[in-house]
Amino acid sequence: MVRVLLVDDHAVVRAGLRALLEASGRAEVVGEASSGEEAVTKAQSLEPDIVVMDLAMPGMDGVQATRRITALDIETKVLVLTVHDEDEFLVPALDAGAAGFLSKSAADTDLIGALEAVVRGHSYLPRRAAALIARQKAQRPGAGREPEALSDRERTVIELTARGFSAAEVGQEMCLSRKTVEGYIARAKSKLGLGNRRDIVRFALENGLLRPEAEE
Repeated sequence: MVRVLLVDDHAVVRAGLRALLEASGRAEVVGEASSGEEAVTKAQSLEPDIVVMDLAMPGMDGVQATRRITALDIETKVLVLTVHDEDEFLVPALDAGAAGFLSKSAADTDLIGALEAVVRGHSYLPRRAAALIARQKAQRPGAGREPEALSDRERTVIELTARGFSAAEVGQEMCLSRKTVEGYIARAKSKLGLGNRRDIVRFALENGLLRPEAEE
């Protein structure tokens, strides 16, 4: 059962999502928030598996709230659920640490699958994500670098990080300490000219280390 915190400034939207999730029998709504500030507070206190995050909210918006939540010392992941054009908002959401991005228009059919994919450690991205990121490849520092530049462990760490695992979770998967994992990430980023998680996801998509889960 996936434990979910719903974040949207419209009560009717939250009510609809709650009904959808509870009817599935595969997710439990453990809390709701109507603002970015409230989302951060409740994520810290409830530690849900996933925060389903709207982007357009007064005050602290969804991107800012996502960045704050993913910086907390908890294992909660963020799935962005939005009506906005992915071309404009996908990259900022990934940069903030979101593990997934789903259109509200697809929520009735795809939300449960997206939640379960993110819980499994995948990055759930739109079908157009690979094409979008490929178009922006030339703008990324280190564009054109190949995975062969990495050691086997660096490659594995980059792949797991792109899939949404935290350094601590990567360490558990590989039987390494968090500090060791962070060292591998730093060396890989230096070799490839990558700056942040958004760049890691881009690199993984461009080089076949990550396929958008939404395509399956």
